[in-house]
Amino acid sequence: MTTFPPARLRTTLIAAALSGALAASAALAADANAPHPVEKRAFNLPPSAELNYSIDAKQSGLDVKGQGLVKWTNGKTSYAVSTETRAMLLGKILETSSEGAVDAYGMAPDRFVEKRLRRDPSTTTFNREQNKITFTQSAESFPLQGGEQDRTGITWQLVAVARANAAKMTPGSEWKFFVAGPRDAEQWSFKVVGRERIRTPQGEIDAVHVFRAPPPDAQGQKLDIWLAPKQEWYPVRLKFTDPDGDYIEQTLDSVKKTN
Repeated sequence: MTTFPPARLRTTLIAAALSGALAASAALAADANAPHPVEKRAFNLPPSAELNYSIDAKQSGLDVKGQGLVKWTNGKTSYAVSTETRAMLLGKILETSSEGAVDAYGMAPDRFVEKRLRRDPSTTTFNREQNKITFTQSAESFPLQGGEQDRTGITWQLVAVARANAAKMTPGSEWKFFVAGPRDAEQWSFKVVGRERIRTPQGEIDAVHVFRAPPPDAQGQKLDIWLAPKQEWYPVRLKFTDPDGDYIEQTLDSVKKTN
């Protein structure tokens, strides 16, 4: 599983994507130091586990198949999650990691690292002495107020919140988080769509469908997550959809608890 799709397979589209990211980053610069909403919720981190996913994607008109591995570690007072994505013919195309402590808000990241195919790794640092989020890929910084997440950890913070607030995960309910990526950070809003039956290699699974849409004035990426209440609320499917129709869909093949 990955919190962000692999790099474009065609050079021209990669350049376009980077250009769009730079423009978005510039637009956010004016508000970078403005306070963002902070919300403290009940949470319950899931048991440590290794999860294997099959990947079915359409990128630049090409059908892509692959595998994803997620290692989630619940250390009670600390956490770590790493992801690895492999595509046929290309090999390893994306690696990410998030690690940090557990505080009154839930997961409290210290560092988020992302390594894409043929790119240098990026590091996002949550500096709790200086109370700010910084990036190796940009000069941006954002205030660290409590509850902030990164793009790899956010799925697991959402799982932890859902586990502790199961009765409130009703259709139409909204859950907001401030999420940092490789270059900047922004408010993410997840809305519960409803309950659905998801087909997986393990059989049909009852899941809660949660949807994250970009802000109304932005042409960003959409994210669908299906969480399985009877399987510790682990994510059994994720789908990333770009404005041009390209997508990456990840479906759980197997899960092994490690504690």
